[in-house]
Amino acid sequence: MAPDPWFFTYDSTCQIAQEIAEKIQQRNQYERKGEKAPKLTVTIRALLQNLKEKIALLKDLLLRAVATHQITQLEGDRRQNLLDDLVTRERLLLASFKNEGAEPDLIRSSLMSEEAKRGAPNPWLFEEPEETRGLGFDEIRQQQQKIIQEQDAGLDALSSIISRQKQMGQEIGNELDEQNEIIDDLANLVENTDEKLRTETRRVNLVDRKSTSCGMIMVILLLLVAIVVVAVWPTN
Repeated sequence: MAPDPWFFTYDSTCQIAQEIAEKIQQRNQYERKGEKAPKLTVTIRALLQNLKEKIALLKDLLLRAVATHQITQLEGDRRQNLLDDLVTRERLLLASFKNEGAEPDLIRSSLMSEEAKRGAPNPWLFEEPEETRGLGFDEIRQQQQKIIQEQDAGLDALSSIISRQKQMGQEIGNELDEQNEIIDDLANLVENTDEKLRTETRRVNLVDRKSTSCGMIMVILLLLVAIVVVAVWPTN
């Protein structure tokens, strides 16, 4: 597996910072003896410029890694702390180069001391979390990729749940539309039935009135016939 480009650049940047500290110490030794070291000054100035460019590259790589989710937020914070400490070292080296700060031997010793070689705490590093302590860059990268894969799996599961809920919502919506159509059909049927009922009621009332009129006419006719019969019937 290829090394992480960020840590590869970070290691080379630390080496540049260490070299600058050593060069500044050499220059100061010459100056304490009353000697000038113009070549060392030019070299230190070029190294400081290179250090500045490397730090800018580290910032760009970190922003890309975070933006594209190549690393976790925890790892992004860890690298940002490393980068902030590196920027502080750059300022100290620049101040020492301008004879405005402490002697660079303190800075150099923090970078390349025998205690650091034996595993003593390195001032360039902050306290690492328990889950990454003692792991190499490749192991940390594998751990990050595993975490990212787990997060992706969780997102896929969440997306599946949301899709199912969306499908259920669509099915419920379709069923409601069908129920509304049935209710509309029932309402139309009731309205038509009610209209037919009113029509038949009017017909029944009309027939009833006609029946009543016919009955009265028949009674009158019978009375007239009776009167006529009585009138013409011979009396003894």
